[in-house]
Amino acid sequence: MFEFRIFNVPVRVEPWFWVVMALLGGAMGADSKEALVLVLIFMVAGFISILVHELGHALMARHFGNRVHILLYGMGGLAFREGGRNSRKRDFMIAAAGPAIQIALGLAVILAFRASGNTNPYLSAFVAIFFWISVIWALLNLLPILPLDGGRLLESVLGPRRMRTTLTVSAATAAGAAVFALLGGYYVGAIFAGYLAYQSYKQLQQPSWR
Repeated sequence: MFEFRIFNVPVRVEPWFWVVMALLGGAMGADSKEALVLVLIFMVAGFISILVHELGHALMARHFGNRVHILLYGMGGLAFREGGRNSRKRDFMIAAAGPAIQIALGLAVILAFRASGNTNPYLSAFVAIFFWISVIWALLNLLPILPLDGGRLLESVLGPRRMRTTLTVSAATAAGAAVFALLGGYYVGAIFAGYLAYQSYKQLQQPSWR
């Protein structure tokens, strides 16, 4: 575990973050020097992209008077906020800031790389992976599933009185995503989406939402 600050925001990175990023980058099948380099590139690209995403949340929350800090762990990243006086509009803006800045940076990096004419294979690999993580992962994160950003956006739009609707949409969307991932052979994604579907369904069974 190591800690640092960026834009005066405390950041803590747990060891499991690196383990999961390495596995997602293909560490189990890396049987050559080139393959190991690609795993390292994936880890670095993932670290930068996820950190930028969480910084988007954190800086927007701090703008509204919250105390913030960031955690990168095995399941990705979290931007914690304390204090401040938030409204549904502010919650929406905080939730949207993460994927917005992540997608914008991903697009900016690939456009700048193409304009540069650089043909370095490792830099090309980094840009491709960074774009994939920054844009594709961010778009998936915008699905209306709790606790993903898309679910938070839906929650802030519908408000606390329609929480049952939010949970229902979350459970249904996550279940659909799990089936889609399973049929496509994305078993890790299917397990993850299935877990989120179960969590939303379990919350729906609480007496307060019946």
